[in-house]
Amino acid sequence: MSTAEQNATVQTGYRAVREDGAGIIDLSSRGRIRVEGSEAVMFLNGLITNDMKTLELHRWMPAAFPNVQGRLIAAVRVIRLSDRDEKSPRFILDTEAATHPAVFKTIERFTMAGDFKVTDITGTSAMVSVQGPKAEEIVQHIVGEPVVRHGVVEEQWNSKELIALRASHTGEDGFDFIIDREAAEALVEALSNSGATMASPEAVETLRIEAGVGSFGKDMDETNVITEANLDDAVSFTKGCYIGQEIIARIKYRGHVAKKLTGLTFNHSEQVVAGDLVKSMEGKDIGRVTSATFSPALGRTIALGYVRHEHLGPGTEVLVGESGVKGRVTELPFVRGSWYER
Repeated sequence: MSTAEQNATVQTGYRAVREDGAGIIDLSSRGRIRVEGSEAVMFLNGLITNDMKTLELHRWMPAAFPNVQGRLIAAVRVIRLSDRDEKSPRFILDTEAATHPAVFKTIERFTMAGDFKVTDITGTSAMVSVQGPKAEEIVQHIVGEPVVRHGVVEEQWNSKELIALRASHTGEDGFDFIIDREAAEALVEALSNSGATMASPEAVETLRIEAGVGSFGKDMDETNVITEANLDDAVSFTKGCYIGQEIIARIKYRGHVAKKLTGLTFNHSEQVVAGDLVKSMEGKDIGRVTSATFSPALGRTIALGYVRHEHLGPGTEVLVGESGVKGRVTELPFVRGSWYER
């Protein structure tokens, strides 16, 4: 495929998601771990930042696994499935490929401690997402009942168990499907036949940054305190004890973290790359870029990066990189699409 053809493919997938249709995103590389048992809520609640006791049946919530210093092991989604019986709740933990091994290792050690069963279903399942203004219309051909925001639906599709979540990875309305790996190709074909377009990894990366979604290994890692990584919605500050809570709570009640993941916007198509230093207008080092892209929606370069607290005010002017490209601190997300219009 020529460079021109590759660019056209990227643009087609991007426009389908951002403008007037829906794009298909393959998320199968993410890790999926099923957890069940009468003590599942108790064990998980002691390991994650959000409150498992508040997670209702057929809902999902964001959470994070911290270490004892309150630093990030992994960001996850906790998905509440139908219970096997009233004493055995079931969950799926969904996390990025980079953090999948760490999450599995963290929870697997509790399987001998009580009624707590852990099964890695990554290899036997697939995850496919549909994102865009027409996602709901297209998904109606697959899922027989409505899926509410942060909701979960379980049903049969082509004789296979299908789990559907309503969630956004792009700032647009969206749905994720977890299904048997053998049925994934047929599911993608059905979505394509209903009008969705496959989005390339390059298009997905641009959409991710526009949506202000951090990625482990790029925008966050084990050196970051949870609340530095813009994961505040994954933290409950009212639940009981969990690993790292003291540090996270201390930062919360102190008022702020020393630095935080934020957006940076530039006037034109500037050459900005991950690792570039961010400086104040007086030349003081105040942060670094973690991800950057050209945003077709905004017609300019945008970036994610860490900036010190005293410079986090939206509109604050900064200088980026060796050439001192002028930019501005910007609230996330950069693009508020159909997910925010509902």
